[in-house]
Amino acid sequence: MSPEKSVRKQEGFASVWTRPRTGREQPALSREHIVAEALRLLDEEGIDALSMRKLGGRLSAGATSLYRHVANKDELLELAVDEVYGEIEVNTAPDAADWRADTAACAHSLRATILRHPWLASVLGEMGMSYLGPNWMRISEAMLKLLTTAGFPAGEADRAVTTLVAYVTGMATSEAAWLNVLARSGQDERTMVDQLWPAAEEAAQDHPLLREGYAEQRGTDPRAAREEGFRYGLDRVLDGLETRLK
Repeated sequence: MSPEKSVRKQEGFASVWTRPRTGREQPALSREHIVAEALRLLDEEGIDALSMRKLGGRLSAGATSLYRHVANKDELLELAVDEVYGEIEVNTAPDAADWRADTAACAHSLRATILRHPWLASVLGEMGMSYLGPNWMRISEAMLKLLTTAGFPAGEADRAVTTLVAYVTGMATSEAAWLNVLARSGQDERTMVDQLWPAAEEAAQDHPLLREGYAEQRGTDPRAAREEGFRYGLDRVLDGLETRLK
């Protein structure tokens, strides 16, 4: 089957990772250069600011020039997401005795990576083919090696990785969405929380357990509370996985 027919057949799940890469790249404007500038734009101005026209202006190139390297904005986002995944750290030479600490370190690295790029919160659920990117493939392979070295069968290691990633991305994307709200407000986190607290306490008046919980949390550092909440959930996920090794 020709590449063109293959691409047409895959239109139902079109992705930058499922079509041949064009060979018509200009030396002064590579795909890598385009993705690096797109990532800077996303980090500086957020997802709503990204357009092929605006990106072309930052690169001193017309949008038509960009289309020689990426078919559309969705492909550009796939590439940007995989570029971000390249920041995730995972031990590539694991020791079975250290599997829990290594897994936790990788989970914290994934969370920190998402929080460094809060715009990810609005696109991760739409990046259906992002798992085919080279950086995510590398991370997935390393995580599977970590867990199989610990003693998990290959099939269960795969499910364990999926569970762990689902927890981390679920928590981190919620945090990133909150950070996006903070960025739009122009306020720091403690100030924003202090302003919201009276409304939260009023809403909890008829709910004694919530009211008690709010009373205990009032005055705590919101960032530290987010950190503690993430660690608690991660520890419980790892507790569950650890039972499978006994």
